Amino acid sequence: MSAHEEEIERAGALRRGLGLNRRQFLAATTGVTAAAAVTATAGPAAAQAVTGAHGVLIPPPKRGIILYTVRDAVSRDPASTDLPSGFRRVFEALGRIGFRQVEFAGYNQHANAEGGASLESVEGARLLRRWLDDNGLRAQGNHGFIPGSWPFTQPDLDRFKQHLEIANILGMDHMGTGNDPTNSAYKADWDVAADKWNALGAIARQAGIKLYTHNHDVAYSFLLDSGPLDEQGRPTRSSGIRRLEYFLKISDPRLVHLEMDIFWAYVAQYKHRTYTAPDGSTRTDVFDPLSVVRPNSKRFPLFHAKDGKSNPEAGNGYDMVPFGTGDIDYGRFFRRVGSKGHHNPMYEQDNAPGGTAAPAQSLQYAELSYANMAALRG
Repeated sequence: MSAHEEEIERAGALRRGLGLNRRQFLAATTGVTAAAAVTATAGPAAAQAVTGAHGVLIPPPKRGIILYTVRDAVSRDPASTDLPSGFRRVFEALGRIGFRQVEFAGYNQHANAEGGASLESVEGARLLRRWLDDNGLRAQGNHGFIPGSWPFTQPDLDRFKQHLEIANILGMDHMGTGNDPTNSAYKADWDVAADKWNALGAIARQAGIKLYTHNHDVAYSFLLDSGPLDEQGRPTRSSGIRRLEYFLKISDPRLVHLEMDIFWAYVAQYKHRTYTAPDGSTRTDVFDPLSVVRPNSKRFPLFHAKDGKSNPEAGNGYDMVPFGTGDIDYGRFFRRVGSKGHHNPMYEQDNAPGGTAAPAQSLQYAELSYANMAALRG
């Protein structure tokens, strides 16, 4: 079987597994199969016209996935299914799909999986590293433990340092969290958050790790930093700066890095458009995610490449869908983001698991999304 025939067979198997007809599949995969067909029948010049003249936007070594997307597979009981289950088998599946990077969302799996329920230890990390290496995968980050207290307690510091040791065993350049630095709207709380993250970043840097914090849409809402004050002495109005923009200004760029969840950044564009200015007037400011990333490009080593289909009836303005099947303009984003080759996009889809009705769905969506990452041109 030729390489082209293998590609068509693989696409057909994926299409059938997702329950899509051929037209739906071609639309969803933004022309992957069509590009292969042009290559076979019309030569490289015509293929370039289909796939774009400027090359891939996400190079093969940078195509990653956060394991939260396939958490159902990681936590599945291997004794109850023939589907991939536990870290080792899921790594094998992701490696076969083509992914080369993974981001962890903790180190727990089903107790019956090889290695046991928890691999949050030096011994567990060595086991995970061997399985990653066996499947051509590199760990690039983790949504792990970040101390909640400030000043830090000794037990929290000890656990944080253990996570840094695990990160080094796994070969990570980055370690972080799935949460915003603070959920507060108030400037004073963001000042405290910056002090805390600067201190954590200094500890991580000593271990050779870049520390990062993850965003949700509320981090791009407007900071309350102007009077009049409420009964508790807190500001009630905004100068117009967004919370995370302020955090970027006051945190140390050498010590504190960020992971933009691109889906939530576009939700912020939909939701957080107006603020009350110091003079009491209502001002409009439509958010462009690139306006935060481009001036701070090297502070965003990781992205969550999460797609959304526009839905004005939904509170967030979008429904989560497999990468490349939604309305977020990822071509524009990755063409204009700057510092090409620096960023590590991780496919994420919170609602990928299909439950008992579709237990293979999250890995099927991962395969579809990988194909769309590979097809993205600019």
